[in-house]
Amino acid sequence: MAPRHAQPVILVDDSVPFPDPEAFDGEGLLAIGGDLSPARLCAAYAKGIFPWYAEGYVPMWWSPDPRALLDPAHLHVSRSLQKRLRAGGFELTWNRCFARVMRECGVRPGKGSWIIAEMRTAYERLHRLGRAHSLEVWADGELVGGVYGVQVGALFAAESMFHRATDMSKVALVAMVRSLFAAGIELFDVQFVTAHLRTLGAYEVPRREYLRRLAVAGGRPVALAGLVPSLDIAPG
Repeated sequence: MAPRHAQPVILVDDSVPFPDPEAFDGEGLLAIGGDLSPARLCAAYAKGIFPWYAEGYVPMWWSPDPRALLDPAHLHVSRSLQKRLRAGGFELTWNRCFARVMRECGVRPGKGSWIIAEMRTAYERLHRLGRAHSLEVWADGELVGGVYGVQVGALFAAESMFHRATDMSKVALVAMVRSLFAAGIELFDVQFVTAHLRTLGAYEVPRREYLRRLAVAGGRPVALAGLVPSLDIAPG
């Protein structure tokens, strides 16, 4: 078994690589410092690592054990949500307003947010490079829900979602899971299983298994730029 590091690695510049996540404990803090350049972010996600920290701190890089996933086979759509999906009355779009989705995801009155200004700037840059994507839900011309994340090959790492109308974050997530797997995505990462995500079918796997699957999926190219999001609702 690999030794467990007591202290995270200090990232000074691009010459300092990310360590092996399996050498760290389940909490998953394995590096601090560095920057949020596209190269750094892409290198992180390709190794199962993501940044998560608050304003006023240096970047902190995590790879917790276990990891949380979601896929069409486990996706749970309750009767009430299925009824809402069939009722329609909303429009789905892809990459129409990535920056706005990020801003909306960061609005958490009284709760604080890790989606700080430097994170928005960094991920908007990734979006312009075609490495980060958003799915939006609209009703009566208003943005009422959305989700965004980062793509590495056939991995999609969902970062955050929001709603401004009942069930619209659920609609966004269901549409994203179904659309991405139909397009060739093989691994849909949601980092942690929250109570909300568990109701939608999120489940945990050991970090070792996640990294094994990532090593395969990350090297398989999938084109998402022209994706047309769909809820893929069966008739009846």
